[in-house]
Amino acid sequence: MSVIALVSGKSSGVTCSALALALASPRPSLLVEADPAGGTIRTGYLGGVGSAATGLHRLAAADRQGTLAGEFQSHLYALDREGQRLLLPGLTHPAQAASMARTWDQLGTMLAVMDESGYDVIIDAGRIVGESESRLNTTSYPAALLRRADVVLLVVRNTQTSLNSAAPAVRLLREDLAHQGTGADALAFLVIEEGVFSASNIQQALNVPVAGLLAWDPATAEIYTHGAHKKTSRALPRSARSAHGPINELVTRRRAQLNPAGLPLAARRAS
Repeated sequence: MSVIALVSGKSSGVTCSALALALASPRPSLLVEADPAGGTIRTGYLGGVGSAATGLHRLAAADRQGTLAGEFQSHLYALDREGQRLLLPGLTHPAQAASMARTWDQLGTMLAVMDESGYDVIIDAGRIVGESESRLNTTSYPAALLRRADVVLLVVRNTQTSLNSAAPAVRLLREDLAHQGTGADALAFLVIEEGVFSASNIQQALNVPVAGLLAWDPATAEIYTHGAHKKTSRALPRSARSAHGPINELVTRRRAQLNPAGLPLAARRAS
């Protein structure tokens, strides 16, 4: 139903935020750990479930063998008992990122199929990496996934330090999305409310809209990160559910602008 990519200019809780959105989605969801630095949800939140023989790094080999489409579903794990929240586990080592260079785009095609099948696709793209001040590193970074996403959410905390580190990423993403993606207006902020700056302050300072707010909830973030079993405040899950409203409104508006005829994805590609 939507493809949403999350990135950060510096470590700002992207994985935790992506997991919160995936678990709180009003529809079935697929969380994709596309961070070139590696995935942590299988060993953290899921407590080591599954085998390293499955996951994103194995899809690169499947792509080279021409079997990616057939193998894709076998690499997904359930994040909940009902199987409505799925996970594509990430790389097990940063050195594997280079092998994904030709596979990111093919993976984007598979994610589009999941989108059309009724899933909200949430992509954890990790910390943005650039080759220069104005160019994404497309060798190891999943730039192809960001360029195809309905919305790219730059995760920031509403602190001065986090906002300062976000400014270079804003420039880099705007430039790339404008020339290689679906448009610079795909970029928006997802704000973790740790500090004091309001959404309007952030929008005015960096000229990027705030699409959603997540509560500062260290107890729940600890569970999402490490799988620890502690009592939580539920503030983060509640705010993640609320954030889906404005985020999905942005997705709907952009899709209407980009595809006013309402053509399905396959037809749009053929036209």
